Amino acid sequence: MQVEREVEFTAPPEEVWAALTEAERLEEWFANDVELDLRPGGAGIFRWANGEERRAVVEDVRPEERFAIRWEDEGEVVFTIEPTEWGTRVRIVESSPEWTTALELHALAWVPAR
Repeated sequence: MQVEREVEFTAPPEEVWAALTEAERLEEWFANDVELDLRPGGAGIFRWANGEERRAVVEDVRPEERFAIRWEDEGEVVFTIEPTEWGTRVRIVESSPEWTTALELHALAWVPAR
């Protein structure tokens, strides 16, 4: 399964990048507990209050441009960040056998869309 989506935020690219790549910011909107080594080959661990835990490997890091991780279940999420006149556009492409973050992007409500 593959999901593609574009979302526009009124926040600048550096703010959106931080929300996608800093563990403490990810804990604000995505998972309850996050460990993330932000470099290619780095490990990511995401834990939720219901006891679920998912592990990932960082595939690509281009600050304020592109961030990609591969889930342990073979799924992959790629975020591409592009500045716009009003803020930032994020393109999300996720391939996954069953679980999709992209479908849950409403969680990014921490930044109002224009």
